[in-house]
Amino acid sequence: MSRFDLSRSRALWNRNGLALESDEVLAQILDRGELAAWRELYRLASGPGEEAARLRRRILRLCQTVPLSFPHLFIAAMGALQGPIEPYPSVPPPADDLA
Repeated sequence: MSRFDLSRSRALWNRNGLALESDEVLAQILDRGELAAWRELYRLASGPGEEAARLRRRILRLCQTVPLSFPHLFIAAMGALQGPIEPYPSVPPPADDLA
């Protein structure tokens, strides 16, 4: 299977480039990316190293805290890579009295 260049994803229409270390950019790809971009993220997250594990944790955190179009798709995919996952974790209360 050929690799997809994430910097060419249509999800990044308002970006000058790919900064995958940014949670905002990752969330944008998860929410607005095309199937090829999602497959590439899965390929990157399925790697054996710490970088792949960190990406899996970031994807899970974003799926559990940011409103995305298909969060359960990505939660299930990360579960397939690392085992059972709690899709609805306890969310900590806000740090201020505004909520």
